Amino acid sequence: MTAAYKTLYSHADAIIRRSIEAVLPDAAVKTALRGRAFPGRVFLVAAGKAAWRMAAAAADTLGRLDGGAVITKYGHVMGPLPGLRCFEAGHPVPDENSFAATRAALSLTEGLRGDDTVLFLLSGGGSALFESPLIPGDTLRDVTDQLLACGADIVEINTIRKRLSAVKGGRFALHCAPAHVFTIILSDIVGDPVDMIASGPACPDSSTAAQALAVADKYALRLDAETRALLAAETPKTLDNVETAVTGSVRALCRAAAEAARSLGYAPEILTESLQCEARDAGARLGALARERAGDGKAIALIAGGETVVRLTGHGLGGRNQELALAAAEEIAGLENVLVFSLGSDGTDGPTDAAGGIVTGETAARLAAKGISIPEVLRQNDSYRALQAADGLIVTGPTGTNVNDIAVALIAG
Repeated sequence: MTAAYKTLYSHADAIIRRSIEAVLPDAAVKTALRGRAFPGRVFLVAAGKAAWRMAAAAADTLGRLDGGAVITKYGHVMGPLPGLRCFEAGHPVPDENSFAATRAALSLTEGLRGDDTVLFLLSGGGSALFESPLIPGDTLRDVTDQLLACGADIVEINTIRKRLSAVKGGRFALHCAPAHVFTIILSDIVGDPVDMIASGPACPDSSTAAQALAVADKYALRLDAETRALLAAETPKTLDNVETAVTGSVRALCRAAAEAARSLGYAPEILTESLQCEARDAGARLGALARERAGDGKAIALIAGGETVVRLTGHGLGGRNQELALAAAEEIAGLENVLVFSLGSDGTDGPTDAAGGIVTGETAARLAAKGISIPEVLRQNDSYRALQAADGLIVTGPTGTNVNDIAVALIAG
């Protein structure tokens, strides 16, 4: 590895670390709760990939809770929380542990009084982790698998999921009534549509049954009669017992990355905070932009935040950030002053142990020397194994936050 690449890798590591640190939910949750007094009992329910960290911050701030349930992804519980039950469950497809944990949360919040409060801490991943299905679990998993495979975006996916659930689309807030529900949200959806984050368990639903049926038809989903009938039923459009605060989003992640890059001598350019397209298309475009700018003689950081999608055409292993990085590798092939990385802020990317991928101008040649074709890898959706062969996986472990993805192209001057 050349000295130039070593410097780029070092800078990429620093930007990743500082960006994630800037969007950890601890301070945001404490700020949202500071100065608040709750008149009666307070029950905590936290759901999502950042649930444990959000719950720990809330418990520390309030000092007193009358019970609670924390539901997060496997491997994301970082230790016991006094007075709170912690559960780990399936993501991105719900499993029996998702259902059991949600039953515990529903039991905890059953029969509440008007002066009680449910502190509901919500983060990305909650759609799978916080679930009480209105259809058999196997049927729900099949619908979820279809949605993930066809390239539907998160809003389309959640428009379907909230109608198949007893807790999504505002129904959890109805369950808690007459208690007050104070929701603190760490947003993982571009534009922060609060009724779509984790499928909006405590938010009036802005989507309609007609839109849900249109999504089903658009992707030719295979649905039985019971499931299709649920899509045709409307969800709650008004709730009078809910208050909501959004505490973090991809905008903060992009700005933190820009500040970190600036401190390292790069001129940062935030291309978008609302990246929404196929991962391989985003990677090709970011790589092409980096190639255009590589001869400018300036140190530049091109930054894009959002959430891409993967359309499954093969049976390999990978995630959207790994596909983005690998697609960028083709465009920057041979360049000696460019590095591209893409990662999920939660520390996971698809069904893998990697947060994302990192590539340089050497990556394509290294893979070719091993007989690995990037176009074929992308067709097979096998980005994980290709990046593993090129030492291009980013592995952070669970970060405790979840505010979308970020992709950065670093260009040395």
